[in-house]
Amino acid sequence: MYTFIISLFALIAGYFLYGKLVERVFGPDKSRPVPAVEKADGVDFIAMPSWKVFMVQFLNIAGTGPIFGAIMGAKFGPAAYLWIVFGCIFAGAVHDYLTGMLSIRNSGAGLPELVGKYLGAPVKKVLLVFSVIVLLLVGTVFVYSPALILGDLAGDGSRMAIMLWVGAIFIYYILASILPIDKIVGRIYPIFAFALLFMAVALMVCLFVKWPSIPELWDGIGNWGEAQGLLSDQPIFPCLFITIACGAVSGFHATQSPLMARCIQNEKLGRPVFYGAMITEGVVALIWAAVASYFFYDSGAAALGSSLTASAPEVVSKISVGWLGILGGILAILGVVVAPITSGDTAFRSARLVIADFLKFDQKPIRNRLFIGIPLFIAASLLLWYNVADENGFNVIWRYFGWANQTLAVFALWTATAYLVKDGRGLSYLIAMIPAAFMTAVCVTYICIARIGFNLPSSWNWPIGLAVFVLSILVFYLLKNRKKK
Repeated sequence: MYTFIISLFALIAGYFLYGKLVERVFGPDKSRPVPAVEKADGVDFIAMPSWKVFMVQFLNIAGTGPIFGAIMGAKFGPAAYLWIVFGCIFAGAVHDYLTGMLSIRNSGAGLPELVGKYLGAPVKKVLLVFSVIVLLLVGTVFVYSPALILGDLAGDGSRMAIMLWVGAIFIYYILASILPIDKIVGRIYPIFAFALLFMAVALMVCLFVKWPSIPELWDGIGNWGEAQGLLSDQPIFPCLFITIACGAVSGFHATQSPLMARCIQNEKLGRPVFYGAMITEGVVALIWAAVASYFFYDSGAAALGSSLTASAPEVVSKISVGWLGILGGILAILGVVVAPITSGDTAFRSARLVIADFLKFDQKPIRNRLFIGIPLFIAASLLLWYNVADENGFNVIWRYFGWANQTLAVFALWTATAYLVKDGRGLSYLIAMIPAAFMTAVCVTYICIARIGFNLPSSWNWPIGLAVFVLSILVFYLLKNRKKK
């Protein structure tokens, strides 16, 4: 518990100290016109109250990421705390803040437009296709996973029942992603965000009351799961950094920050909205990592049916009901079912806007929204059919999503680095360059040693990672100097 407390204070301190530094580097201007006012269209560009923008941003980026990712990451042991804290402060929150602020400075532009401006047109074309694929994967997995849980809760987990739930969720997605952002998203998301935060706070109170004996950093930061006969083919580097994404750094966030960049009322709100929402998500991830550590490694969890092989939804259900009773069960449903649904609909909205920005296609008329949205929903339907037809389909798509998600973060961080270099503020670009190089090493190493990639020996992880980290920095300085000349 001491590691948990130290980590909690570190995240809060990170917001006030490092977050302030990042804000100073960017230099927000309260009097500068923002897209919500300059391009107000009543659909996507709508000025909303700052508290509502924060809550929507938090729920957009959260989903089940800080819950499922943290639970699965806790199987690795106390190293999960380190990645959540350092990843969130120095990578994830920087990533979210800079992409959000760059979007504001570029009239609410989406990630592909930003990449094209600062990294070049060829990279933009690659990123455009890549980001749409990632958003489709997000929308797909966040339709199918809650449909599975709802089928089990209803006592009918047949494929027909699952498809009925999929259909119901899909209809909601169509409405939420096509209608103006303040009609559904702006009204119900803050309520769901409050529920997600309430659940996290309630579990944190239980942690302090119960004071369980959970692994501490000084007990060792090796792969604890390997000692239990699991995760033997998953070294901490890079697998932990792919497993815990939304609680530390996630490329999906770079597609969501521009949504709220189109609703924010002035640039000075960027730190509490973008950096603050990511730190809040880190706190949620930290709580679930501690709770999962209790479930996996404390003998007292035996009464709950503790098992290191338990799935993330199973851990959520057993802990929530076991610690919080009936209320916990209701909150568990909100956290595990509603949260992914609310991330899925904004994923489709983001995909629609990314394509619309590229085609310069006005999204104010509803027919234009449907013109882009319908093909997206058809593509997602085909992926969903694969999920149901193949028992292992969901697991395959989820693994590719995990890697693609972090690779998207690589694009976003290098884009932020290029902007800071162009802005010419000394060595300020280091705040984005170092996490960009690190995440490049993580993603390349993972695809090299993972089964879904080249399946090289896992013992090659550190040599590959170090080589890629150094090489990416060398290439960056080479291109930087060439650009300067």
